[in-house]
Amino acid sequence: MADSHPYISGPGNIAQMVVQLRNSFPATVTSDTVKRLGLASNNESYVINALQFVGVIDPDGKKTKEAADVFSHHKDEDFFASFKELVLKAYSDLFELHGDKAWTLDEDTLITFFRRADQTSVAIGKRQAGTFKVFAALSGYGDLPAPRGAKREGKSGATAKAAKKAPAKKQVATKPANPNLPDGRADNKSQNRDFGLSVRVEINLPSDGSKETYDNIFKSIKENLLNE
Repeated sequence: MADSHPYISGPGNIAQMVVQLRNSFPATVTSDTVKRLGLASNNESYVINALQFVGVIDPDGKKTKEAADVFSHHKDEDFFASFKELVLKAYSDLFELHGDKAWTLDEDTLITFFRRADQTSVAIGKRQAGTFKVFAALSGYGDLPAPRGAKREGKSGATAKAAKKAPAKKQVATKPANPNLPDGRADNKSQNRDFGLSVRVEINLPSDGSKETYDNIFKSIKENLLNE
């Protein structure tokens, strides 16, 4: 394992470990350190091997002289440029073959290189390619992957964000038809503005009335009811 290119099933854990070391670099970094950070469960030794391969720590887990300079940079662009030198040195055989294009090689080309270099299986070659891509991202080439098991937000990719919740539809309050009624119901006047009226009038004529009496009754009805 020490003579071949490093690999791990969840390369994002290597990135997370490097981020932790940028914040605080312990005097000694071991598998137990990785375990206590909650990274790469049951694969802690693979993280350590990868860090040793690029010269971040020595075989005893101590920070190397080169790493001391790299991890002293606070700005990301300065850190990436400095970390790049570690990767160039560690993967010298890859860069001798592909030059600067190695930073952005597709996965299939990387797998082919690592399988031929270390005589590994397809699965191991793919993990070696993924590990190199993490180191390339830490050097400023590409996006860092999420650690294995981490929840993804939205679509894949560094720029994908969680989709914003659609705002609720605004409800417009309606004015009651008649504010004087407690339950807001409209009264008959507001609901029925056009209506017809039918009036039934019963007239009891006296049996002993004269013609003049009858004429006066009908004249009154015509004037007061029929002409309204």
